[in-house]
Amino acid sequence: MPRALVTGAAGFIGSHVAERCARLGMDVVGVDDLSGGFLHNIPAGIEFREGSVVDTGFLAGLWREHKFDYVYHLAAYAAEGLSHFIRRYNYTTNLLGSVNLINLAVNHDVKCLVFTSSIAVYGTNQVPMTEDLTPQPEDPYGVSKYAVELDLKAAHDLFGLPYIVFRPHNVYGERQNIADKYRNVIGIFMNQVIRGEPMTIFGDGTQTRAFSYIDDVAEVIARGPLTPAAYQHVFNVGADHPYSVRELADEVARAFKVEPNVRLLPPRNEVLHAFASHAKVARVFAPPEPVPLERGIARMAAWVREHGPGRPVDFSAIEIERNLPASWRRGA
Repeated sequence: MPRALVTGAAGFIGSHVAERCARLGMDVVGVDDLSGGFLHNIPAGIEFREGSVVDTGFLAGLWREHKFDYVYHLAAYAAEGLSHFIRRYNYTTNLLGSVNLINLAVNHDVKCLVFTSSIAVYGTNQVPMTEDLTPQPEDPYGVSKYAVELDLKAAHDLFGLPYIVFRPHNVYGERQNIADKYRNVIGIFMNQVIRGEPMTIFGDGTQTRAFSYIDDVAEVIARGPLTPAAYQHVFNVGADHPYSVRELADEVARAFKVEPNVRLLPPRNEVLHAFASHAKVARVFAPPEPVPLERGIARMAAWVREHGPGRPVDFSAIEIERNLPASWRRGA
């Protein structure tokens, strides 16, 4: 039975990937520092260890206890817009933490390291974004993700470390942290609706994204190391059809059977249009048709109604206050 380490296993995407790895017959050890994840997200039947990928001593201890065949690295702080204002935290968590895992994977002959990057690496690029485009990230989050991609290639070229990179985008679904006011617009909208608040949109809502239901992403990522044709490749993974943020707000309102109540905020620095082609992942993995937005939103809305609202929590370590959106300031 292959043994897999899944980082970020108490988080949203990580918990779903860990669950699917177990279903595929792997012995799964899940890791999370619980800075953005929750113990109740951890799937039954996996071994869980609380700790951070930034902590080299913690990671070394894991390898003293286990020999891992596969490493799925999903631990990250994925607040793309906020990353401008938490640069040191972003690079420490998302880049240095990844390097710690790459070092251990090389030294312990891991058979495959699966890394979840992001279409944030593309920046303002032509759409639909394809894997052969040269990344041009425009925020520290995208920069950190692309840097890890480059480091993985370098580690493979020099040490022979097998790897796969997935670039998911705008993923939503059950277990998402709807109380995080800095990321995951669908979760933010649903939390605002259930709390009786207007849905807040930066700018005029014409920015477009292809919102990806979790089932369309987690299964492909989990199958990565079991798919030899995927090794040393980069894949976009997620939904094909883009929607405007305003259209998204209308869909969320329909799912909760309320009239759309939207409040426009001053625009923030973000890519206006970001959606990707998935022709490459379709050729290698042959995934089923993506879950339509209406159906995925309905499933997530049912889960949110069952679990109730969350109280937004301020990020406590803002490093740069200049140009920070007013709604992201403490107490807003």
